[in-house]
Amino acid sequence: MSFEEEDEAFEHTLLVVREVAVYKIPPRSTSGGYKCGEWLQSDKIWSGRLRVVSCKDRCEIRLEDPNSGELFAACFVNPGQRETSVETVLDSSRYFVLKIEDGRGKHAFIGLGFSERNEAFDFNVALSDHEKYVRREHEKESSAAAGEVGDDTHIDIHPAVNHRLKEGETIRINVKPKPTSGTGMLSAAGLSGPGKPKTVGLAPPPGSAKIRSPLPPPPNDPAAARRTSGNHGVDIKENTRRGSDSLSDLSPLERSLPSSAGSGSTKNTAAGWAAF
Repeated sequence: MSFEEEDEAFEHTLLVVREVAVYKIPPRSTSGGYKCGEWLQSDKIWSGRLRVVSCKDRCEIRLEDPNSGELFAACFVNPGQRETSVETVLDSSRYFVLKIEDGRGKHAFIGLGFSERNEAFDFNVALSDHEKYVRREHEKESSAAAGEVGDDTHIDIHPAVNHRLKEGETIRINVKPKPTSGTGMLSAAGLSGPGKPKTVGLAPPPGSAKIRSPLPPPPNDPAAARRTSGNHGVDIKENTRRGSDSLSDLSPLERSLPSSAGSGSTKNTAAGWAAF
């Protein structure tokens, strides 16, 4: 493969504009720049297709015939020389001044005009994209060269690890459920949750040996009436027994009295106890 074929293999078209106008421009009147208002309509010398092509580090602006593709003129934009090859005019954003070359060391300046403002904007963007591309390529080359020099003295102790999941792999995450507020209070008090019931023994209140019914029986309940009458009978018998027992307890008292006391005092005492 020849050198020219190798260059053509790396060409990349950045922009195509179907129709542009080329003007013959007068020499620069001032050092400030060109003005398209000084170009007369009669100075238009050509119209055709424009292509912006990236050729490695160099960017080419080619003016071609739209039907045959024949090259009319070409502007070569080398790295860092955009301002000298493509110059904007002072009074419009749709017109530019190009420095064209014939490849034998001769050059000339022509006027370039776009019919639409967005086409002129795309033209500027294409030139800027090429500059960014060249800058990135140079940075890659410089970093690669620096890496080759530093490989002998630098040891990477943290190699890159691919943590991406392979095809078919899944991730399982176990989440521990948080206890509710009620369960947490029970566990803090020493009690178990709803899954493990635990009985708590409480001492009975004092004087509660005899459990009474919380509700009174109905007034017309015959069982309650019999139970009440039976209780009254038991109370009368107990009172009678207590009375007889109180009298029977007098015999020890009589025996404990002194014998010197007269029979009259004894009788009076007995009579007094009988009256009681």
